[in-house]
Amino acid sequence: MGFIRKWRTEIIFALLIAVAYFLSRIVLLGNLPIFTDEAIYTRWAQIALNDPQWRFISLTDGKQPMFVWLAMIFMKFIEDPLVAARLVSVASGFFTLVGLWFLTLELFKSRKVAFISSLLYVVYPFAVVLDRMALYDSMVATFFVWALYFSVLLVRRIRLDIAYTLSLIIAGGMLTKTANFFSIYLLPFLLILFNFRKKNWQFDLRRFVLFAAFSAGIAFFLYNVLRLSPFFHIIDQKNAVFVYPFSEWIKQPFTFFPGNLSGLLNWLYEYLKIPVIVLILISLVKYKEFTREKLLLLVYFSAPFIALALFGRLVYPRYIFFMSLMLLPLASLGLTYLVDYVIKKYKVSKNLAFYLITALFIAYPAFVSWQFIFDPVNARIATADNRQYVNGWPVGWGVRESVEFFRNEAKNEKIYVATAGTFGLLPAALEIYLVENKNIEIKGHWPVDVLPKELLQKAEDMPTFLITYQKENLNLDDNPNLNLVFQIRQGNTDFFYKVFRVEP
Repeated sequence: MGFIRKWRTEIIFALLIAVAYFLSRIVLLGNLPIFTDEAIYTRWAQIALNDPQWRFISLTDGKQPMFVWLAMIFMKFIEDPLVAARLVSVASGFFTLVGLWFLTLELFKSRKVAFISSLLYVVYPFAVVLDRMALYDSMVATFFVWALYFSVLLVRRIRLDIAYTLSLIIAGGMLTKTANFFSIYLLPFLLILFNFRKKNWQFDLRRFVLFAAFSAGIAFFLYNVLRLSPFFHIIDQKNAVFVYPFSEWIKQPFTFFPGNLSGLLNWLYEYLKIPVIVLILISLVKYKEFTREKLLLLVYFSAPFIALALFGRLVYPRYIFFMSLMLLPLASLGLTYLVDYVIKKYKVSKNLAFYLITALFIAYPAFVSWQFIFDPVNARIATADNRQYVNGWPVGWGVRESVEFFRNEAKNEKIYVATAGTFGLLPAALEIYLVENKNIEIKGHWPVDVLPKELLQKAEDMPTFLITYQKENLNLDDNPNLNLVFQIRQGNTDFFYKVFRVEP
């Protein structure tokens, strides 16, 4: 009881933040239609769960398997595969929140700043979007934040047990996505925090370098478990799709840098929003303490950010999520400075100043997050993400309705379902829910600029259906052998997810 009385305020804050987090991530979790990449990853996890020989299935597309492995475990206990996969991101986001609290506390030695950092994460629209989707990026951020925390502990305490724990975290990140290699590349910058003034600093420096190399070595050793799969080499091939190999980049090193940088900065602005940007600037300009700690956070943000702008061949907003989290502790420091300034300047109550100013600065990000949960079609998230996750052809508006329709059609007879697409949203989204139904045969077709003859032949034997959802299939709308069963608008676009019955 003495412990509870001593830490009562902190316990209450922690519980309130945790409740706010889970409410913002779990409420209506299954309502947002399945996104193309979600369909792929969820289907991989489903296959890996049912067939141990395919536990490395993600490597067939050059993706590391950690997310798939965890989604596979969640699917053992949760009936809806998509919800199970999304809960992996929910859990990852919670660990990120906790990691930000510990990181901020270790850097700035203030529980108040640490709690504000966690609160900012709860309402951060970028985090709300990705923590509610079955994508890799929430987990990428988890490992990146915890790797930085243990890296800071290592440079300040220089202990073997910390180095070993760090190696496991870095390895977990590397097994999630290539982006987590930055946790190794950035280790030398931890010397920003190294104490060169203490006696025998040369000895401690050698120990830090040795332990950091130990962490990196163990992480690489564990990462090589992926070599057990014959598809390991595809990772490099896939990386080359999104990032220019140095041999190509050197021929035109700055050709795409201005465009990439402009796009990345715009996405960052769309997600951080002006209130948080103001707080970050206040922490950098007005707050005179913790110069080295602030510099380290800026390096952990800017180094991968600039690298992506320089080498990015194909970039999306979610790629900057993990690095953007380094700005939240800075924003929390800025908010703390502002609260203290108002208290001193206007002689107001500490609690009143804290609650009013905090509410003022989190109000708009919280509104955008609330909008994404309850009204995603009109949510003011980054335009590129809006087109990908909500209002565009990669979104499975109509998948839920078509699944129910086909289940009813197949109650008493066999049916054939063809999809305009062989990889991606379709047929994966249908296979997730219908693959075990013995009366339903699903097959992807591409290209589908004309009606495949196979479908006309199938229609002679059984009820046959075709699903289209991309603008490339619009020329099928007037085909005399296709009768439209129903269509669902894809968000607020002019395109539709369409289910046709094929007439023989």
